[in-house]
Amino acid sequence: MGLNPVLAMFIGIIVMMALIIMNKLHPFPSLIISAILIAVLAMPFGPEDKLVDTLTKCVSTVTSGFGNTMASIGVVIGFGCIMGIFLEKSGAAKQMALTILKLIGVKNCDVVLGLTGFVVSIPVFCDSGFVILSSLAKEFSRLTKKSMVWLGGILGMGLYITHFMVPPTPGPLAVVGTFNNNGLALDLGMYIIYGLLISIPLFIFAVFLFRYFGKKYPDLVVPYEIDRSQYTDAQLEVLDKIDAKIKAGKDLENSDFTALLETEKLPSAGLSFATLLVPIVLIFANTICGQIVPGTTVATIFGFLGQPVVALFISLCMGAFLLCGDLGSKKCVDLMQEACRDAGPIVFITAAGGALGAVINTSGAAKMMADVIVATGIPGILVPIIIGVIMRFPQGSGTTAMITGSAIVAPMVVALGINPYLAALSLCLTTMCPSFLNDSYFHVVTNFSGMDIKTSLKTWTIGSILVPAFGSVIFIILSMFIH
Repeated sequence: MGLNPVLAMFIGIIVMMALIIMNKLHPFPSLIISAILIAVLAMPFGPEDKLVDTLTKCVSTVTSGFGNTMASIGVVIGFGCIMGIFLEKSGAAKQMALTILKLIGVKNCDVVLGLTGFVVSIPVFCDSGFVILSSLAKEFSRLTKKSMVWLGGILGMGLYITHFMVPPTPGPLAVVGTFNNNGLALDLGMYIIYGLLISIPLFIFAVFLFRYFGKKYPDLVVPYEIDRSQYTDAQLEVLDKIDAKIKAGKDLENSDFTALLETEKLPSAGLSFATLLVPIVLIFANTICGQIVPGTTVATIFGFLGQPVVALFISLCMGAFLLCGDLGSKKCVDLMQEACRDAGPIVFITAAGGALGAVINTSGAAKMMADVIVATGIPGILVPIIIGVIMRFPQGSGTTAMITGSAIVAPMVVALGINPYLAALSLCLTTMCPSFLNDSYFHVVTNFSGMDIKTSLKTWTIGSILVPAFGSVIFIILSMFIH
């Protein structure tokens, strides 16, 4: 007789964390080892017709969970990464910033930066997005005398929020896949909409939070004098005009900054936003048509075009032939190769998380835990909220935390009696918390904003705790009305 499945699960999770944190083993083999260990310790388990009672069947359970997850989202993650790198390298991200600047104005440059990050991070990794846009944040800081704690912080948080909350970013996409593999039927189009809706109050909260931090640390401003060798002649010409305007005591206007951005060769605003929005619109149209006009020709057409693989493939083609059309075929292929290198580890980690989830689900560990939690009277929504933090805190990777956490939470959702969308989104939310020394993004934000570690811990890290805490309150309130 094997161990209690819950005890076996805890042992497996602890071993996995130890392998990642102490031995620096990659999350992919760590997750597979943990899944096999749980299966072996809990053996025999499962229904009578699918009883797992041999070592061979333990391995088969793991590999089938891996394969099912890979089949459901492997291609989508790969296409999403390619789409993201096209938006990054073509200059589309900066064109989006330019468009948002024209709409909002330089007096709210923090909102411009944050909103640009908010939009860009839906397909682009937040680390890359910050590197791309940090130069714009520094120009705003240098010319407006606003602290980089303020501007760098809100740029970082805008990128951070949608990175965790809105597919096709790999983390939330993997969570949707894991929940679907557990029979919870999350619609990707609706998940994107709900993720965006929840992200809006989080972003508004972050704007006021980092304005407070900026006033608390006002001195971290980029020096006004520049290294002229780092700029093109066209950029220097614009900067000299801005400098003359500042010395004359005149206020800066939107046109001053748009002129600076327009010195670079950028794709059109329409094409930049279309490449990002077309797959989202198609996925959402599939959802709406399936509900409003099911069985019609329109529903059939959008049912095909709105499949995530097809929608992202269309966006990928737009990126290759339109956004990056001037780069040449070799450069375009090289960019896709680079994106595939980035996507590979994420796909394998995601599928390994699916293997772990399959074992936890089949062993009955998740249902046992859920039954105990329900019996104690603890609100079910607290389970994904707490598990998200527990999975994130020790090992620093938000994507790994989302994948591992969803493998634990998804099999428990029905027994906990919580809405699966709220469970998935709240899990993604709290895997933001906290971003500190063991998180690569912490160091990207810190270094590219010019902050020292101490200041970053007091501002950025605190922000990465307070924003999910604020969001958790929203989810707790929503759970009272949505079941």
